[in-house]
Amino acid sequence: MVVEIEAQETSGHVLVAFDSSLGSSVAVCRDGRVWQASSDDPRGHAEVIGTLLDESLKAAGVNPKDVTGVVSGVGPGPFTGLRVGIAAAQTFALGVAAPLLPVKSHDAAALEVIETGAAASVRVVQDAKRRELFVSDYAALDWAGVPVLTGGPRIEAREGYEPADHEVWPERVSAAKLLQVAARRLAAGATFEAPEALYLRQPDVKAPAAVKRVSS
Repeated sequence: MVVEIEAQETSGHVLVAFDSSLGSSVAVCRDGRVWQASSDDPRGHAEVIGTLLDESLKAAGVNPKDVTGVVSGVGPGPFTGLRVGIAAAQTFALGVAAPLLPVKSHDAAALEVIETGAAASVRVVQDAKRRELFVSDYAALDWAGVPVLTGGPRIEAREGYEPADHEVWPERVSAAKLLQVAARRLAAGATFEAPEALYLRQPDVKAPAAVKRVSS
C-alpha cells in the first residue's frame, strides 16, 4: 500500500529513495509531497523492491525521466538485504541519468525522533543478528536540519549492552525520511556519504582461497 505524506521539503527536486537495511521501503517526492511504499518482510527484498518502486512512481504521477536525484540508504544493515536497495538505487540512477545521493539509514530514524521534540539526542539501535547490534548516536539537528552523528555507526555485542537514556529500535527505515534528509542537504549545499554499503563486518560468504600448488 502506498502512503502519501504531506509537508516534506524537496527543494524543487523530484527524488526517489530506496532503503532495504531494515525491511524494504521506496519513496518518491514531488511538489512538496511524498508517496511511500514499504514492506516489513525481513527477507525477500529483491522480490518486492521493484514493485514498491513501481507503486510509488505511479501514485506520485512521476515519470522516471523527470527524476533529479536518487537517494540510497547505505546502512548499516545485513549484507544480503542492504545490497538489494543499494543496487536498485544505483541501477535506477544510472538508468535515469540522475545523481546518486547516499545517506546513512540511521539518519532517517534519528530525524523521525528528534524533529518531534521528544528528545534532543537519540541512539538508534538495530538488531544485527549473531548476538550483535548496530548502534549510532545523534545529538540534535544541525543548521540545515540534519541529525548530527556523534558516535558510530558501530557494532556492539548484545550481551552486556547498556541502553542509552533516549534510544529507538526502528521496525523499518523510512525512505520518506531519507528523502527529507537528502532534500535538506541539497538545499544547504552539504555533501553526501560515500557510495559504499555500511556492512560493518565481513559477509558470511567468502570467496574460496586460492588452491596451493605443490611443486613436483
